[in-house]
Amino acid sequence: MRRLNSRFREKDRPTDVLSFPAPGFANGFAGDIAISLDIAARNALTLGHSVAQEVRILALHGILHLAGYDHAGDRGEMAGKEQHLRRRLGLPAGLIERNSKPALRPKDASSRTGPTRSRT
Repeated sequence: MRRLNSRFREKDRPTDVLSFPAPGFANGFAGDIAISLDIAARNALTLGHSVAQEVRILALHGILHLAGYDHAGDRGEMAGKEQHLRRRLGLPAGLIERNSKPALRPKDASSRTGPTRSRT
């Protein structure tokens, strides 16, 4: 994950989730999502929920990026969508929500956006 984050986002540190949108949503394929199970396991332990729940949270975040959302400058649109879907799916605090509240932020958390964010 560190190499991917460095190559595509020019951030030389590991991250928990990266999204790689497919050009033009080719043949119904939205793109790829890379998830670090090591970081997911640490976050789950720190935040008090299962690794499976953490992977679901990371996958949801990545899917929203593949759908074109970008919390870097959308004035809360992605955060609202993530929160709504997280509640419907019965998941604990999402990435955007926990990054905005210091008490929910896992130790050693890193940036959680897909590699296309740095290009926008």
